[in-house]
Amino acid sequence: MKTIHTLISIDVVQKWHPHQMNVKNAMLNGDLVEEVYMRLPPGLPHTSGHVCHLRRALYGLKQAPRAWFEKFSSSLICLGFVASNYDSAMFIRKIIVGHIVVLLYVDDMIMTGDDDNGIADLKKQLHFMFEMKDLGYLRYFLGIEVAYSPEGYILSQSKYNSDVISRAGLTDNRIMDSPIELHHSLSPTDGELLFDVTRYREVLGSLVYLTVTCPDITYVVHVVSQFSSAPRRVHWTVVLCILRDLRDTLHHGLLLSFDSLILTGYSDVDWVGDLTDLKSTTGYCIFLGNSLVAWKSKKQSVVSRSSAEAEYRAMATAAAELI
Repeated sequence: MKTIHTLISIDVVQKWHPHQMNVKNAMLNGDLVEEVYMRLPPGLPHTSGHVCHLRRALYGLKQAPRAWFEKFSSSLICLGFVASNYDSAMFIRKIIVGHIVVLLYVDDMIMTGDDDNGIADLKKQLHFMFEMKDLGYLRYFLGIEVAYSPEGYILSQSKYNSDVISRAGLTDNRIMDSPIELHHSLSPTDGELLFDVTRYREVLGSLVYLTVTCPDITYVVHVVSQFSSAPRRVHWTVVLCILRDLRDTLHHGLLLSFDSLILTGYSDVDWVGDLTDLKSTTGYCIFLGNSLVAWKSKKQSVVSRSSAEAEYRAMATAAAELI
């Protein structure tokens, strides 16, 4: 296990409390740049051959999401915000009084910062521009539950987890020590082809999203994802083992604590871990203070000719994430 350290320089560590807001009928706020025409709605009397010339975006229009985002982003830029280079849907405003960060996902947004008066003013300005609903402090966002404690924020997906287990039809009470064997040897040709391919892919997609707050299943989800094109019964058995493990840790979550801002990264690799294509799998995790903030398990794109080469590739990937 290789360890990489770096230090983020900051004067004061602030506790930023996130707020959540929702835009009502977000897509209707977009301004169309192109000329778009549509057929008249059924039941509306009109002359044959007449169509509607749209002045504003509508739901179902392929231009609507882009038009809404451009309208929202331009409104924030006029208020002094700048789009982040890391995420185009995140906007930041830095002034002498403090910082404000806004993150948008379709019609839901999170805003946080150390400028409480600025956040209150921003809410009033957004209410004036769009029809919005203030949902208060962040509690639930995109299937992720947020709880508060004196130590920090706790992120979990217990409800989403329960829904995934129900959709998969898992009814037994078996307990798993580990979702996969230590020295497993899964391959694309093991066992019979799975009859219900759709359910396998649906559950697999849900498991990928569960890795947002369940980093312990990241590696095994990475393994079973490699067989999504033609899954077999043995692969579905491993998926059920993952679900049993998640059921036993249903109410576990991630703690984002209020401590230091020292970044620490750990990386490792299994040399020639996949006997099918002889590629190695990189794994890393990044801590900000005592909080786990980033992790990944991914197969390397080339075959490494030595364990040292595989290790250096893993370290390079972790270092790039740190930067």
